[in-house]
Amino acid sequence: MDSKYLTPSQIVTELDKYIVGQHDAKRNVAIALRNRWRRMNITSDMKNEIIPNNILMIGATGVGKTEIARRLAKIADAPFVKVEASKFTEVGYVGRDVESMVRDLVEQSVNMVKARKKEEVKEKAAAIVEDIILDALIPPMRQSSSKPAGFGSELEGQEAPTSDVELNERTRNLFRDKIRNGELEDRKVRALEWWVRE
Repeated sequence: MDSKYLTPSQIVTELDKYIVGQHDAKRNVAIALRNRWRRMNITSDMKNEIIPNNILMIGATGVGKTEIARRLAKIADAPFVKVEASKFTEVGYVGRDVESMVRDLVEQSVNMVKARKKEEVKEKAAAIVEDIILDALIPPMRQSSSKPAGFGSELEGQEAPTSDVELNERTRNLFRDKIRNGELEDRKVRALEWWVRE
C-alpha cells in the first residue's frame, strides 16, 4: 500500500483494522502523516505553509501507543524501532542513548531497503539460476552438435523433432517445466560453474 494515495480517513480506516478505540489518536496521527507527505512532495513555495507535526503519545501501558506507531510506520513504509529512552534514576542513567537509537533506526532502514531490492531481483535471479541448472543438466547445442543421448524417452508422444537442435530445445523445455513443478528437487547437480550473466 502506498501512503501517498491515502487520505487521513483512509489511514484511520487502515488503523481501525488492527487497533480498537483510540479514534482521536488515530485521526491525529493520520493527519500528521498526510501533512508530512504533502510537505515532502509539494513545490518549494508552499512548503513553508504546511507545518509538519511531531507526535507525542501519552497513556497507560496497553492502550495502543506502540501499535498505532508500528502500524503507521508500516503504512508509511518507514523503519520502526521501539527503545527504552535514557532516564535518570537513583542508580544513574538507565536505557538507550540517542546515538544507539539512531544507529538502530538506520540499521532497520538498511534492512528494509535490502529486502525491497531482493524482492525486485527475485524473479530475474530465479530465471538465471534456472538457466544455469539447465545448462548443467542439458548443455545447449549448436547446429553442428550431435544428438543428446539418453533423453529421447522423455519426448515420447510428441511430434518427432526435425533436427538435433530442436530435440535439445524440446528437452530443455521439458526439464524447465520439471524444475518449475519441483519434480527435480531431490536431484543433485555437481561441478556447476557459476558466472555472471550480462
